[in-house]
Amino acid sequence: MRRTPWSVDDRAVARQGIAVGLAAAAYGISYGALAVAAGLDIWQTCVMSLLMFTGGSQFALVGVIATGGVAAGPAAIASAAILGIRNGVYGIRVAPIVGAGRWRRFAAAWITIDESSAVATTQLTLRTQRVGFWVTGLSVFVGWNLTSLIGGLIGNALGDVRVYGLDAAAAAAFLGLLWPRLRQLQTVAVATAAAVIAAVTTPLLIPGLPVLVAGVVAVVVGAFNWFGGRGPQPEPPGIPT
Repeated sequence: MRRTPWSVDDRAVARQGIAVGLAAAAYGISYGALAVAAGLDIWQTCVMSLLMFTGGSQFALVGVIATGGVAAGPAAIASAAILGIRNGVYGIRVAPIVGAGRWRRFAAAWITIDESSAVATTQLTLRTQRVGFWVTGLSVFVGWNLTSLIGGLIGNALGDVRVYGLDAAAAAAFLGLLWPRLRQLQTVAVATAAAVIAAVTTPLLIPGLPVLVAGVVAVVVGAFNWFGGRGPQPEPPGIPT
């Protein structure tokens, strides 16, 4: 079957995806360094990135282990699993974008993450959505695994990674993906409500639970559409590179 050549829009979306992959690579170094500092060896650090491949869950796991040691293993796994639930929700949203085919869906499940879902769902056509999903997902996968290895090798040489701001890079990158969508009062209200709930409950609940509580609040505020119009709201243009 003859392949359709890429259009100007396809290439623009691909550049966005690669840019997101480079951004994700920056905080992969932080994960690798934190994992080794928490007691994992290089192989464990890299295998987790290869098979688990969900940055939030990986940070949660090594964070709990760092504070509680090996004895905190069950709590660390539970926290990582709770945070990983969101990827299943993303899967529902991106399933029509991925399309049919057993192997295609299997591969897509591996790279259905915050970044690939965000880039894909902000595009205006099905083709650019697919380009955004696959290019972003693969770029993040390659970049994250490479920098996880680099961070693990550097290890303690970085010292306290908070000095470099790498502990906040994951949140900053996702905020950059979210920002272009905040163009309507309703979306601003949903994001604000979720952020406030997450901030209030973080000191009170175990790691992972504040994300779920904030997600429930976001769903409630979004479902009732208290601050939006009756008609459908247009999607914003693609994320600027």
